Amino acid sequence: MTPRRHYSLTLRLALVFALLAFALLATLGVALYRELERELIRRDDAALISRVDQLRNLLNDSNTLELIRNKPELFQNMLGNRESVLSIAAPGQQPLLLVNPGNIDLPAVTPVPKGHVLDLTDVQHLAGVNGVPLAALAASIDSGDLGNLQVTSGRLMTERTAMLASYRLSVYILAGIAALALALAGYLLVHRGLLPLRRLAQHAQGIGVGNLAERLDSRGAPKELLPMIDAFNTMLERLAKGFAQLSQVSTDMAHELRTPINNLLGETQVALHQQRSVDSYQQLLASNVEELERLARMLDNMLFLARTDPASALRQRQALSAADEVERIAEYFEGLASDRGMRILAAGQGEIWAEPMLLRRALANLCANAIKYGAAHSELRIEAMPTDEGLILRVSNQGETIAAEHLPRLFERFYRVDESRERSAHSNGLGLSIVATIMQLHNGRYSVSSQNGVTRFELLFPGREAD
Repeated sequence: MTPRRHYSLTLRLALVFALLAFALLATLGVALYRELERELIRRDDAALISRVDQLRNLLNDSNTLELIRNKPELFQNMLGNRESVLSIAAPGQQPLLLVNPGNIDLPAVTPVPKGHVLDLTDVQHLAGVNGVPLAALAASIDSGDLGNLQVTSGRLMTERTAMLASYRLSVYILAGIAALALALAGYLLVHRGLLPLRRLAQHAQGIGVGNLAERLDSRGAPKELLPMIDAFNTMLERLAKGFAQLSQVSTDMAHELRTPINNLLGETQVALHQQRSVDSYQQLLASNVEELERLARMLDNMLFLARTDPASALRQRQALSAADEVERIAEYFEGLASDRGMRILAAGQGEIWAEPMLLRRALANLCANAIKYGAAHSELRIEAMPTDEGLILRVSNQGETIAAEHLPRLFERFYRVDESRERSAHSNGLGLSIVATIMQLHNGRYSVSSQNGVTRFELLFPGREAD
């Protein structure tokens, strides 16, 4: 697979600046060009109208007509350049006067009627020669003895065309130069403006496992970078917390696994050093099975904690009947409770907004813990009570009062109040830790209290509207 190319943001912005500058300046130049073109056309048309008006006045004088007939060469230089043409002729006859030093092919032009006041709309713009436009104007006059005459005057706009072409070229050249200058200036400004970002990247590159407590410094950073810095620092906090938890779990796992493994190894080595009876081997195997069950349960709980996806848990929440869930868990533990002579009292109302399997796992862990450590022939109460924040699940059992110094640590992994239960196959110190994790996944709260022989665990599941 061909690796994707990475383009410079600085270069991209510089090119964008250059293109915008060229487009804006070219647009402005074209607008000015159009205005100049209109003004030059108006000026040339006005000059053509003035010339025809003057000829109209001259041709009304019989002496002028006589000069045109007898000495036409007097009028040869009246136009002043080789781009103008002048024709005075009677309709259908040879011209009395024809001034055309440039041999311009003047097309037929419809004359305006006699007595018509000339204006700019009377000037006709023709194709001309080699792309150079030709402006022409024809007018009819009454010359008296010579009858009706037609005066036609025209001019190739070579000078105007050259001027406009030069102006147009200047506009594009200046726009290009300005675009290049702005591209260079933009590149330097953006490169300098991104300096704080490069410093942050360099700082972030230096953060590793050994210094996760370090944070990006937002002092002096542009406002646009503050959200990114805050988000990155928040991510570092989560990473630091997760890494600390992972380190603690690894340490706890090593500590907890060491005891059953050493037990299995020691008992097996002793058994291999001497002959034993079948009953002794059976007892050894039973003891090993107990330790292996403890290991399997511990690993299963650790995998549950590791695989639980917070986003998935939140997406799969649904409204559950508190009464049904409480009744379900009471029926499930009825047999285990009756073995210890305990009676389960279940009551609940309202609605729980939770992921069903996680809710039942948390409630089951609390009930199993209450039955395991509760006094025989006592009551186990499972209650569900709606509140303004959501719904509270409460599991209460009677037994020994837990000392206050132990209560804050009950939900820690592998923590036990009674170390004598450390080798129990049914106790691995993860039950309440799983409950805490489930409540964190639901953005809920958990608490425990123990007074006068009654230990009470409470779980608060936020309502749907609290999301």
